Amino acid sequence: MKEITLGIFAALFFAVTFILNRSMELSGGSWLWSSSLRFFFMLPFLIAIVSYRTGFENLRREMRENTSKWLLWSFVGFVLFYAPLTFAAAYGPGWLVSGTWQFTIVAGVILAPLFVTVVDNKIIRQKIPLTSLFISCIILVGIMLIQIPQGKEVTFNHLLLGMIPVVIAAFSYPLGNRKMMELCGSRIDTFERVLGMTIASLPAWFILAVIAICTVGLPSMNQVIQSLIVAVSSGVIATTLFFIATDRVRNHQGKLAAVEATQSMEVVFVIIGEMIILGVPLPDPIALFGLAVIIVGMLLHSYHTAIIGKKSDLSEKAKLLQ
Repeated sequence: MKEITLGIFAALFFAVTFILNRSMELSGGSWLWSSSLRFFFMLPFLIAIVSYRTGFENLRREMRENTSKWLLWSFVGFVLFYAPLTFAAAYGPGWLVSGTWQFTIVAGVILAPLFVTVVDNKIIRQKIPLTSLFISCIILVGIMLIQIPQGKEVTFNHLLLGMIPVVIAAFSYPLGNRKMMELCGSRIDTFERVLGMTIASLPAWFILAVIAICTVGLPSMNQVIQSLIVAVSSGVIATTLFFIATDRVRNHQGKLAAVEATQSMEVVFVIIGEMIILGVPLPDPIALFGLAVIIVGMLLHSYHTAIIGKKSDLSEKAKLLQ
Protein backbone atom coordinates (compact mmCIF):
# COMPACT_ATOMS: atom_id res chain seq x y z
CA MET A 1 0.00 0.00 0.00
CA LYS A 2 2.84 2.41 0.78
CA GLU A 3 4.34 1.82 -2.65
CA ILE A 4 0.99 2.52 -4.35
CA THR A 5 0.66 5.76 -2.38
CA LEU A 6 4.14 6.77 -3.54
CA GLY A 7 3.14 5.92 -7.10
CA ILE A 8 0.03 8.12 -6.92
CA PHE A 9 2.05 11.06 -5.61
CA ALA A 10 4.52 10.46 -8.45
CA ALA A 11 1.60 10.56 -10.91
CA LEU A 12 0.55 13.93 -9.50
CA PHE A 13 3.99 15.43 -10.14
CA PHE A 14 4.32 13.63 -13.49
CA ALA A 15 1.08 15.30 -14.62
CA VAL A 16 2.92 18.64 -14.65
CA THR A 17 4.93 17.32 -17.62
CA PHE A 18 1.90 16.85 -19.87
CA ILE A 19 0.28 20.16 -18.93
CA LEU A 20 3.38 22.34 -19.29
CA ASN A 21 4.70 20.55 -22.40
CA ARG A 22 1.40 21.33 -24.09
CA SER A 23 1.49 24.89 -22.75
CA MET A 24 5.01 25.37 -24.17
CA GLU A 25 3.96 24.06 -27.58
CA LEU A 26 0.91 26.34 -27.65
CA SER A 27 3.17 29.32 -26.90
CA GLY A 28 5.55 28.43 -29.76
CA GLY A 29 8.26 26.51 -27.90
CA SER A 30 10.06 23.62 -29.61
CA TRP A 31 9.81 20.05 -28.33
CA LEU A 32 13.59 19.78 -28.78
CA TRP A 33 14.12 22.32 -26.00
CA SER A 34 11.28 20.99 -23.87
CA SER A 35 12.94 17.57 -23.73
CA SER A 36 16.61 18.52 -23.41
CA LEU A 37 16.18 21.40 -20.95
CA ARG A 38 14.41 19.15 -18.47
CA PHE A 39 17.46 16.90 -18.11
CA PHE A 40 19.94 19.78 -18.11
CA PHE A 41 18.02 21.32 -15.19
CA MET A 42 17.67 17.99 -13.38
CA LEU A 43 21.43 17.47 -13.24
CA PRO A 44 22.47 20.11 -10.63
CA PHE A 45 19.61 19.17 -8.30
CA LEU A 46 20.51 15.49 -8.43
CA ILE A 47 24.22 16.18 -8.01
CA ALA A 48 23.48 18.22 -4.87
CA ILE A 49 21.21 15.50 -3.43
CA VAL A 50 23.62 12.63 -4.07
CA SER A 51 26.59 14.66 -2.86
CA TYR A 52 24.81 15.35 0.43
CA ARG A 53 23.43 11.82 0.91
CA THR A 54 26.07 9.34 -0.20
CA GLY A 55 28.75 10.94 -2.32
CA PHE A 56 29.68 9.73 -5.80
CA GLU A 57 32.08 6.83 -5.24
CA ASN A 58 29.53 4.00 -5.44
CA LEU A 59 27.88 5.48 -8.52
CA ARG A 60 31.23 6.11 -10.21
CA ARG A 61 32.24 2.48 -9.63
CA GLU A 62 28.93 1.11 -10.94
CA MET A 63 29.02 3.23 -14.09
CA ARG A 64 32.68 2.42 -14.77
CA GLU A 65 32.08 -1.35 -14.50
CA ASN A 66 29.00 -1.38 -16.75
CA THR A 67 29.40 1.69 -18.94
CA SER A 68 27.81 0.25 -22.08
CA LYS A 69 24.74 -1.01 -20.21
CA TRP A 70 24.31 2.33 -18.42
CA LEU A 71 24.42 4.13 -21.77
CA LEU A 72 22.01 1.68 -23.41
CA TRP A 73 19.32 1.44 -20.74
CA SER A 74 19.53 5.12 -19.81
CA PHE A 75 18.92 5.92 -23.48
CA VAL A 76 15.94 3.55 -23.51
CA GLY A 77 14.54 4.62 -20.13
CA PHE A 78 15.05 8.39 -20.45
CA VAL A 79 15.62 9.41 -24.10
CA LEU A 80 13.18 7.03 -25.81
CA PHE A 81 10.75 7.86 -23.03
CA TYR A 82 10.84 11.64 -22.86
CA ALA A 83 11.75 12.79 -26.38
CA PRO A 84 8.70 11.04 -27.92
CA LEU A 85 6.45 12.50 -25.20
CA THR A 86 7.52 16.06 -25.94
CA PHE A 87 7.32 15.44 -29.68
CA ALA A 88 3.75 14.16 -29.28
CA ALA A 89 2.81 17.29 -27.30
CA ALA A 90 3.41 19.30 -30.47
CA TYR A 91 0.60 17.45 -32.21
CA GLY A 92 -1.86 16.33 -29.55
CA PRO A 93 -3.51 17.91 -26.52
CA GLY A 94 -2.41 16.93 -23.02
CA TRP A 95 -5.36 14.58 -22.47
CA LEU A 96 -4.44 12.61 -25.63
CA VAL A 97 -0.76 12.32 -24.74
CA SER A 98 -1.35 11.49 -21.07
CA GLY A 99 -4.14 9.07 -21.97
CA THR A 100 -2.07 7.19 -24.55
CA TRP A 101 0.85 7.15 -22.11
CA GLN A 102 -1.23 4.87 -19.87
CA PHE A 103 -0.37 1.97 -22.16
CA THR A 104 2.70 1.82 -19.94
CA ILE A 105 0.66 0.05 -17.24
CA VAL A 106 0.08 -2.88 -19.61
CA ALA A 107 3.52 -2.61 -21.22
CA GLY A 108 5.20 -3.12 -17.84
CA VAL A 109 3.22 -6.33 -17.27
CA ILE A 110 3.89 -7.69 -20.77
CA LEU A 111 7.63 -7.08 -20.38
CA ALA A 112 7.89 -9.46 -17.39
CA PRO A 113 9.24 -12.46 -19.40
CA LEU A 114 12.27 -10.38 -20.41
CA PHE A 115 13.56 -10.59 -16.83
CA VAL A 116 14.92 -13.42 -14.70
CA THR A 117 15.53 -14.07 -11.02
CA VAL A 118 18.02 -16.45 -9.41
CA VAL A 119 16.61 -18.78 -6.73
CA ASP A 120 18.86 -21.47 -5.22
CA ASN A 121 21.33 -20.95 -8.08
CA LYS A 122 18.55 -21.59 -10.61
CA ILE A 123 17.62 -18.98 -13.22
CA ILE A 124 13.85 -18.51 -13.27
CA ARG A 125 12.19 -16.42 -15.98
CA GLN A 126 9.49 -14.07 -14.75
CA LYS A 127 5.91 -14.82 -15.72
CA ILE A 128 3.19 -12.38 -16.73
CA PRO A 129 0.95 -11.84 -13.64
CA LEU A 130 -2.44 -12.48 -15.25
CA THR A 131 -4.54 -10.97 -12.45
CA SER A 132 -2.54 -7.76 -12.58
CA LEU A 133 -2.81 -7.73 -16.38
CA PHE A 134 -6.60 -8.10 -16.17
CA ILE A 135 -6.90 -5.23 -13.68
CA SER A 136 -4.60 -3.05 -15.80
CA CYS A 137 -6.83 -3.73 -18.81
CA ILE A 138 -9.83 -2.49 -16.79
CA ILE A 139 -7.95 0.76 -16.25
CA LEU A 140 -7.22 0.98 -19.98
CA VAL A 141 -10.97 0.69 -20.67
CA GLY A 142 -11.48 3.74 -18.46
CA ILE A 143 -8.77 5.60 -20.33
CA MET A 144 -10.35 4.79 -23.71
CA LEU A 145 -13.70 6.06 -22.44
CA ILE A 146 -12.00 9.37 -21.66
CA GLN A 147 -10.52 9.52 -25.15
CA ILE A 148 -13.72 8.79 -27.12
CA PRO A 149 -15.55 12.13 -26.67
CA GLN A 150 -12.40 14.19 -27.15
CA GLY A 151 -11.22 12.26 -30.21
CA LYS A 152 -13.77 14.01 -32.44
CA GLU A 153 -11.81 17.26 -32.07
CA VAL A 154 -8.50 15.86 -33.38
CA THR A 155 -7.55 15.16 -37.01
CA PHE A 156 -6.38 11.67 -37.99
CA ASN A 157 -2.79 12.82 -38.66
CA HIS A 158 -2.60 14.59 -35.31
CA LEU A 159 -4.09 11.51 -33.67
CA LEU A 160 -1.28 9.32 -35.10
CA LEU A 161 1.50 11.81 -34.34
CA GLY A 162 0.09 12.31 -30.85
CA MET A 163 -0.19 8.58 -30.12
CA ILE A 164 2.51 6.50 -31.87
CA PRO A 165 5.49 8.28 -30.20
CA VAL A 166 3.76 7.91 -26.83
CA VAL A 167 3.29 4.16 -27.32
CA ILE A 168 7.07 3.92 -27.91
CA ALA A 169 7.64 5.91 -24.72
CA ALA A 170 5.15 3.74 -22.81
CA PHE A 171 7.25 0.63 -23.44
CA SER A 172 10.65 2.32 -23.14
CA TYR A 173 10.14 3.79 -19.66
CA PRO A 174 9.34 0.57 -17.74
CA LEU A 175 11.89 -1.39 -19.81
CA GLY A 176 14.71 1.05 -19.05
CA ASN A 177 13.69 1.34 -15.39
CA ARG A 178 13.47 -2.42 -14.84
CA LYS A 179 16.72 -3.15 -16.68
CA MET A 180 18.54 -0.58 -14.56
CA MET A 181 17.07 -2.05 -11.36
CA GLU A 182 18.24 -5.48 -12.50
CA LEU A 183 21.71 -4.11 -13.32
CA CYS A 184 22.23 -2.13 -10.10
CA GLY A 185 20.47 -4.33 -7.55
CA SER A 186 20.70 -2.71 -4.13
CA ARG A 187 24.28 -1.50 -4.51
CA ILE A 188 23.19 2.10 -5.10
CA ASP A 189 20.08 3.97 -4.00
CA THR A 190 17.36 5.53 -6.11
CA PHE A 191 18.85 9.04 -6.15
CA GLU A 192 22.19 7.67 -7.37
CA ARG A 193 20.46 5.64 -10.07
CA VAL A 194 18.46 8.61 -11.36
CA LEU A 195 21.61 10.75 -11.39
CA GLY A 196 23.57 8.05 -13.22
CA MET A 197 20.85 7.62 -15.84
CA THR A 198 20.66 11.39 -16.31
CA ILE A 199 24.44 11.61 -16.85
CA ALA A 200 24.44 8.61 -19.20
CA SER A 201 21.65 10.16 -21.31
CA LEU A 202 23.33 13.59 -21.62
CA PRO A 203 24.98 12.90 -25.02
CA ALA A 204 21.55 12.49 -26.59
CA TRP A 205 20.22 15.68 -24.97
CA PHE A 206 23.25 17.66 -26.16
CA ILE A 207 22.62 16.43 -29.71
CA LEU A 208 18.96 17.51 -29.52
CA ALA A 209 19.99 20.89 -28.11
CA VAL A 210 22.44 21.46 -30.98
CA ILE A 211 19.71 20.55 -33.48
CA ALA A 212 17.38 22.99 -31.71
CA ILE A 213 19.92 25.83 -31.92
CA CYS A 214 20.42 25.19 -35.64
CA THR A 215 16.71 24.93 -36.47
CA VAL A 216 14.70 27.12 -34.07
CA GLY A 217 17.30 29.14 -32.18
CA LEU A 218 17.50 29.62 -28.42
CA PRO A 219 14.47 28.91 -26.19
CA SER A 220 12.31 31.73 -24.85
CA MET A 221 12.51 32.71 -21.19
CA ASN A 222 8.97 31.38 -20.74
CA GLN A 223 10.03 27.95 -22.01
CA VAL A 224 13.14 27.97 -19.83
CA ILE A 225 11.08 28.70 -16.71
CA GLN A 226 8.45 26.07 -17.51
CA SER A 227 11.15 23.51 -18.31
CA LEU A 228 12.73 24.23 -14.92
CA ILE A 229 9.39 23.57 -13.22
CA VAL A 230 9.01 20.30 -15.16
CA ALA A 231 12.58 19.30 -14.24
CA VAL A 232 11.97 19.74 -10.51
CA SER A 233 8.40 18.43 -10.38
CA SER A 234 8.54 15.57 -12.85
CA GLY A 235 12.25 14.93 -13.36
CA VAL A 236 13.42 15.02 -9.74
CA ILE A 237 10.39 14.58 -7.44
CA ALA A 238 8.13 12.32 -9.54
CA THR A 239 10.90 10.15 -11.02
CA THR A 240 12.49 9.61 -7.62
CA LEU A 241 9.18 8.75 -5.93
CA PHE A 242 8.28 6.33 -8.71
CA PHE A 243 11.71 4.68 -8.75
CA ILE A 244 11.65 4.30 -4.95
CA ALA A 245 8.25 2.59 -5.18
CA THR A 246 9.34 0.24 -7.99
CA ASP A 247 12.65 -0.51 -6.23
CA ARG A 248 10.76 -1.73 -3.15
CA VAL A 249 8.73 -4.27 -5.13
CA ARG A 250 11.17 -5.09 -7.94
CA ASN A 251 11.22 -8.80 -7.06
CA HIS A 252 7.45 -9.28 -7.34
CA GLN A 253 5.85 -8.82 -10.76
CA GLY A 254 2.29 -8.45 -9.40
CA LYS A 255 3.18 -5.69 -6.97
CA LEU A 256 5.40 -4.04 -9.58
CA ALA A 257 2.47 -4.00 -12.01
CA ALA A 258 0.27 -2.40 -9.34
CA VAL A 259 2.81 0.37 -8.72
CA GLU A 260 3.20 1.00 -12.46
CA ALA A 261 -0.59 1.16 -12.78
CA THR A 262 -0.68 4.18 -10.45
CA GLN A 263 0.45 6.20 -13.46
CA SER A 264 -3.15 5.98 -14.69
CA MET A 265 -3.96 8.69 -12.16
CA GLU A 266 -1.99 11.10 -14.34
CA VAL A 267 -5.01 11.35 -16.65
CA VAL A 268 -7.15 12.55 -13.77
CA PHE A 269 -4.58 15.09 -12.65
CA VAL A 270 -3.95 16.29 -16.22
CA ILE A 271 -7.66 16.87 -16.89
CA ILE A 272 -7.96 18.88 -13.66
CA GLY A 273 -4.75 20.79 -14.40
CA GLU A 274 -5.74 21.63 -17.98
CA MET A 275 -9.13 22.88 -16.75
CA ILE A 276 -7.41 25.21 -14.27
CA ILE A 277 -4.35 26.33 -16.27
CA LEU A 278 -5.34 26.04 -19.94
CA GLY A 279 -9.08 26.62 -19.63
CA VAL A 280 -10.11 23.20 -20.95
CA PRO A 281 -13.84 22.57 -20.28
CA LEU A 282 -15.18 19.91 -17.89
CA PRO A 283 -15.23 16.44 -19.52
CA ASP A 284 -18.60 15.09 -20.63
CA PRO A 285 -20.42 12.23 -18.82
CA ILE A 286 -18.69 9.43 -20.81
CA ALA A 287 -15.26 10.77 -19.85
CA LEU A 288 -16.33 11.18 -16.23
CA PHE A 289 -17.49 7.54 -16.24
CA GLY A 290 -14.06 6.64 -17.62
CA LEU A 291 -12.44 8.42 -14.68
CA ALA A 292 -14.60 6.37 -12.32
CA VAL A 293 -13.47 3.14 -14.05
CA ILE A 294 -9.81 4.19 -13.61
CA ILE A 295 -10.33 4.80 -9.90
CA VAL A 296 -12.07 1.42 -9.51
CA GLY A 297 -9.14 -0.23 -11.29
CA MET A 298 -6.67 1.44 -8.93
CA LEU A 299 -8.69 0.27 -5.92
CA LEU A 300 -8.65 -3.29 -7.30
CA HIS A 301 -4.88 -3.08 -7.73
CA SER A 302 -4.54 -1.86 -4.13
CA TYR A 303 -6.74 -4.70 -2.86
CA HIS A 304 -4.87 -7.31 -4.91
CA THR A 305 -1.51 -5.99 -3.69
CA ALA A 306 -2.72 -6.13 -0.06
CA ILE A 307 -3.80 -9.77 -0.53
CA ILE A 308 -0.42 -10.63 -2.06
CA GLY A 309 1.33 -8.95 0.88
CA LYS A 310 -0.67 -10.93 3.44
CA LYS A 311 0.02 -14.23 1.66
CA SER A 312 3.71 -13.39 1.53
CA ASP A 313 3.77 -12.59 5.27
CA LEU A 314 1.97 -15.85 6.11
CA SER A 315 4.42 -17.80 3.95
CA GLU A 316 7.41 -16.20 5.72
CA LYS A 317 5.91 -17.02 9.14
CA ALA A 318 5.30 -20.63 8.10
CA LYS A 319 8.95 -20.96 7.05
CA LEU A 320 10.11 -19.58 10.38
CA LEU A 321 7.91 -22.04 12.31
CA GLN A 322 9.39 -24.93 10.35
